[in-house]
Amino acid sequence: MIFGISFLPFKTRNMKDQRFKPQTLLSSLWIFILFNMLLRDMHQFLNPQFMDELITQNISEELVLMFGIILEIPILLVPLSLVLKDTMNKWTNIVGSCIALLGISYSLLSADLDDFFFAVMEIGAVGIILRTAFKLSSSRVKEIV
Repeated sequence: MIFGISFLPFKTRNMKDQRFKPQTLLSSLWIFILFNMLLRDMHQFLNPQFMDELITQNISEELVLMFGIILEIPILLVPLSLVLKDTMNKWTNIVGSCIALLGISYSLLSADLDDFFFAVMEIGAVGIILRTAFKLSSSRVKEIV
């Protein structure tokens, strides 16, 4: 409180009791991964040697499509993590995480230090996604048992 004005819209004493919903956490982590992927690629374009290599390489349309699909997965999982039921959310995030890990590991084949840093951040986020997704409860399993 400064000059009698409170800048916090909530009481801070209950902050420990407030937690994210798992769906919100999953969606936020996919946004984090997406930004890391995009910023890593944009960071590469600042390197003149990378631009020269990119121009001289003959990149097939299939390879461009594959990377587009891998990049589309985090984009797609941002809203899906918020709207899917727990069972479908769990398996969608697990499959999406595995595909994202394949894309991240492929980028490590020719990685320099900054690419490695971005990849470590992405792999850490994917690990949290997998842990959170495995903890999602399945209402159908509870009904059957």
